[in-house]
Amino acid sequence: MDNKTPESKVLIRFPDCDPFNHLNNSRYIDYFINAREDHLQEHYDLNIYAYGKKYGKSWVVGQNKIAYLKPAMLMEQVVIQSTVLALSDTDILVEMTMWDRDKVKVKSVLWSTFVHFNLIEQKRDTHSDELMTYFKPLVNPLPDAVNFDERVQQLKQHNSK
Repeated sequence: MDNKTPESKVLIRFPDCDPFNHLNNSRYIDYFINAREDHLQEHYDLNIYAYGKKYGKSWVVGQNKIAYLKPAMLMEQVVIQSTVLALSDTDILVEMTMWDRDKVKVKSVLWSTFVHFNLIEQKRDTHSDELMTYFKPLVNPLPDAVNFDERVQQLKQHNSK
């Protein structure tokens, strides 16, 4: 579990694009969430659906903040990275970034707050001590404490280089 920033390559598909051959705004979130699920399974051996079935708990999205910096185009291969920025007793803040194939330009950034949720009682739940022990080594805070808008500005500056 050394990899705090797993990544995967994805091809932008035709049904996910608008008439201008750009990835549709709503589909960015689907690409991000699918990549994060893959990262959890492949890098951390965590299948959130099996966990939910076994323990009656899982994670639901409590909030998304997304910025679109450069268009992702039809049949373009992109790289999606994800990392845990913060962890609390009930929430996990994950940053997901979509890059061009060579990881030179950031196309989009998403901050998702995942809430630990009791599926049986249908309410927020606290992470167990075991989960906290498991997740703590994965926390990868940004070098500077910034809010989402400040983070977007950092990435825009990166893109202008």
